[in-house]
Amino acid sequence: MEKTTFKATINAPREKVWEVLWGDNSYPQWTAPFAEGSKVETNWEKGSKVLFLDSKSNSGMVARIADKVPNEFMSFQHLGEVYNGVEDLTSDKVKAWAGAYENYTLTNVNGKTELLVEMDLADEFKDYFNKAWPLALDKVKELSEQQ
Repeated sequence: MEKTTFKATINAPREKVWEVLWGDNSYPQWTAPFAEGSKVETNWEKGSKVLFLDSKSNSGMVARIADKVPNEFMSFQHLGEVYNGVEDLTSDKVKAWAGAYENYTLTNVNGKTELLVEMDLADEFKDYFNKAWPLALDKVKELSEQQ
């Protein structure tokens, strides 16, 4: 796996960007480029389980919140996949990438927020994420800059 980064500069305070990233109403909006109707199930506490799911088949990813510093940093450690509501943490397919991290860092730069997303990414997913992340970050920017 290779660490891949995506970045956006947003004309809004970190607190606003944080709320857009993890808010109940905004999360499905900015994650639509990955899967229309995306949803997340978690209590957002450090160490907690996270289910990133689609709206059609209740399928997606299982992770845990590895670290959290409100308004500054969120780290997810991916543990497995979910298929039709059933978690897979042990198959060979999952073991090939389990343990990968996805980190979000928010930094104040000249009154704006720089959002840096770092992912451990397998070659087979690079094209997908290289297309989806710019669209997702554009939506985070749009939602965060709304008054």
